[in-house]
Amino acid sequence: MADMVVVSAPESLVTLGLGSCIGLVLFDQAAKVAGMAHIMLPDSRGAGQKALEKPGKFADTAVPALIAEVCRKGAVRSRLKAKMAGGSQMFALPGAQTDFLAVGSRNARETEDLLKQHGIPVAAMDTGGNKGRTVEFSTKTWMLTVKVLGKGTAEI
Repeated sequence: MADMVVVSAPESLVTLGLGSCIGLVLFDQAAKVAGMAHIMLPDSRGAGQKALEKPGKFADTAVPALIAEVCRKGAVRSRLKAKMAGGSQMFALPGAQTDFLAVGSRNARETEDLLKQHGIPVAAMDTGGNKGRTVEFSTKTWMLTVKVLGKGTAEI
């Protein structure tokens, strides 16, 4: 959780236990480079030093940091594409429909907005609902395999 990893083909990237968190993948097929961040929260306001220590934890720090890391590894920014999954509403809490408590939908919305601001198209996404997910991204197939608890597996 809150980690960021960048690999070159033929490696795979995996993150487990996505509930309200977002698994964000940025990739450049031509450069054969991909990176994944396990985003826990939509923004780093008030996080202070933690935002610098773990930029993958917050959408507003993870997106630019992941862009920088995949480009450092050889990706070309104009060729980057994104895939993402997660952003569930895991618990039915009183008032959970308020925006403040709907962390999953806020994570998904903020991540998507930041990608748009950075000019990175979202090739595919599987967000929302109320089930946890595990994701694996393959740099052999460039597919994100999403395993949804109790629902099965899909490739996007």
